Amino acid sequence: MTEYGANWTPIGQNDAITWPEFAGLFRRKNIAAVENHLAYLAESEVTCLRFMLEYAQTENRYLERPAGKFQPNMIKLWDDLFALCGKYGLRILLTPYDTFWMWIRWKHHPYNKANGGPCARRSQWLLCPNTLQAIKNRLTFATERWGSSGALFAWDLWNEIHPAHAENNTEGFSHFVSEISTHLREMEMRLYGRTHLQTVSLFGPVLYEHPAVADVIFRHPQLDFATTHFYDAKTINHPKDTVESAICTGALVREALEHLQQPKPFFDSEHGPIHAFKDLHRTLPAQFDDEYFRHIQWAHLASGAAGGGMRWPNRHPHTLTPGMRIAQQNVTGFLTYINWSELNRKNLNGEIQISSPAFKGFACGDDQQAIVWLLRKDKFSKLNKLKILDRSAKPLPVTIIIPGLATGKFRIYFWDTEKGKQITEMVLEKKQEELTVSIPPIVADIALAIIKIPD
Repeated sequence: MTEYGANWTPIGQNDAITWPEFAGLFRRKNIAAVENHLAYLAESEVTCLRFMLEYAQTENRYLERPAGKFQPNMIKLWDDLFALCGKYGLRILLTPYDTFWMWIRWKHHPYNKANGGPCARRSQWLLCPNTLQAIKNRLTFATERWGSSGALFAWDLWNEIHPAHAENNTEGFSHFVSEISTHLREMEMRLYGRTHLQTVSLFGPVLYEHPAVADVIFRHPQLDFATTHFYDAKTINHPKDTVESAICTGALVREALEHLQQPKPFFDSEHGPIHAFKDLHRTLPAQFDDEYFRHIQWAHLASGAAGGGMRWPNRHPHTLTPGMRIAQQNVTGFLTYINWSELNRKNLNGEIQISSPAFKGFACGDDQQAIVWLLRKDKFSKLNKLKILDRSAKPLPVTIIIPGLATGKFRIYFWDTEKGKQITEMVLEKKQEELTVSIPPIVADIALAIIKIPD
C-alpha cells in the first residue's frame, strides 16, 4: 500500500537511461520527449519502472568516474527523472549497478583496480572490503540525493546476485546483504525517520544450480519482498507459442511462493524472450509478442505474485509495443475488485478443478477473496511459424471448483483481459461444498474476481 494506506500494485517494466524513450535525459537533449513518454505511461496506468543507476553497456553513462567521483551529468539526469516521475505519479524500483554489462565489460569499469577502482577481480565483488565500502558510498549518495522523493518505491540492493560474484560460492551472500541493507536502513532512518522497502534480485535458473541461494533471496530477515527473474530456457526465453510461457510462469510463481516461510510479497522483476532477441537476433512479431506478454502478465498475477511481472523489452527498438501498454492498462481495471492489503494469497494452480482439459487454470486466494484466470490451450493458428490462440475457435463452456473459500455469498466478476472490461457478474452462495462456478463459453481466456459479500 502507499504511504496514505491505498492499495498499490507494481504494474510496469524494466527501463534504462540509454534506451530510446529515456535517452533524451542525458545532457537534457530532449527532456520534453521523456516527459511526454512518462505522461503516456501514466495514462496507460503504469505504476512502477525498474531502473539501474548506471547502464554499463557503453563508457559514457557511469555514475562514478573515477570510482567515488559522481558525474554531474548523471546526477542531473537522475534529478530530472525523479522529478518527472513524481509529477506523473510513477515510482521507481532502483538498483545501484548494472551487473550484467558490468561483468561483460569489466575491463572498462571504473571499479576495476586497473582503472583506479577498488576491486582486482569481478569474482571478488561481494567479497572485497574496499568494494563493499564503494557500494555503501554509492547507496549513501543515492539516498541522500533522491531518498526523500516519493517517486522511489524500493531498492533492489544487488541486481542478479550470482555465485560468480563471490568466487563461485554463495556462503557470503547473507553477510553481504546484511551489510548493505543495514547501512542503507541506518542512513534512511537518520535522514528521513523511515525506510524504503528492500529486495535482492536473482537470475531465476541459479536456484537450480545453487539451491542454497533461496535462503537469501526468499528468507533473508532484512529483505521486505522477494524478486527473481523468469528466464526459462525452453519457454520464456525462446517462445514457440503464447501458452507454454504462461504455464511456466504460473509454475515459477508457485515455486517462489513455496520458498517463503512467512507472508512476504513476491514478483518477477525481469522476464522476456532474451534468447530469441540476444542470441538469435530476432524481434518477435508484435501480434505474437503482445499475446505472449499478456498471457505471462495474467499467469503471474492470478498465480499469486504482485502485479503482472516486469518485462525486459528484448525488442528492436528496445521498447514495449503499444499493445503491451494496452495490456498493462487492462489489468489495472481488474485490480480494483480486490482488497489487496487484506488478501492472504495462497497459490491454487494445482488445487482448482476445471471441467474441460482444453483449459489451464491459474488461481490464488484465501477464504474471503480469490482470483482465477483460465487460458485456452487446445486451439492455435500460425503466425510466421509461431502459434497464437485461434480466435475463430468454437467457444467452450467450462465449470470450475475453487477450494478454500468460507461459507456465505460471493460476488463473482468476469473480466475480458483483452478488452479490459467487465463481461458480467453474478452472486453465488457457498454452503458446505466447494464453490462451483459455471462460466460462459470462452474462445481464448477469461479472468474472475471472487469476493465474499459481508454477512
